[in-house]
Amino acid sequence: MINRLLPLFSLLILAFATPASAQQREVPYWATIRASEINMRVGPSAEFKIDWVYRRQGLPVKVIRVVEGWRLIQDSEGTQGWVVARLLSPDRGAVVIGGDLAPMRDAPSSSGKLKWKAEPGVVGKIGDCEAGWCEFDVAGRAGWIKASRVWGSGEP
Repeated sequence: MINRLLPLFSLLILAFATPASAQQREVPYWATIRASEINMRVGPSAEFKIDWVYRRQGLPVKVIRVVEGWRLIQDSEGTQGWVVARLLSPDRGAVVIGGDLAPMRDAPSSSGKLKWKAEPGVVGKIGDCEAGWCEFDVAGRAGWIKASRVWGSGEP
């Protein structure tokens, strides 16, 4: 009986196995905070002290190093620390940067009709970017914003 189940068990393992290369991404890469609260630590383990607590789901971060279940991230202000990998999402996001309101337009052009103005610090989902403009969606209010006004666009 065991001799007949062993090949079946082996096939099941192969069917559900994920190649190691598919579990890793080349760093750096963009990610967003998945949880409503996430601890940033000074090292890649729960044994290290908490240096910062993020309470902003969807906040974009740049992953700059990977160590067994932990990610060294950097935020838009340059702060770096370690977070648990499962609390990050591969979804792309962006945060508005700069000192004044950022126009969101109906087309990727300064001549596009003004739809909204986003304040610095506003977080949203980022879509395609072209000619220095990116699609940006803030809670269902979508438009085009200059790529230079959002952190999270372009190559990490």
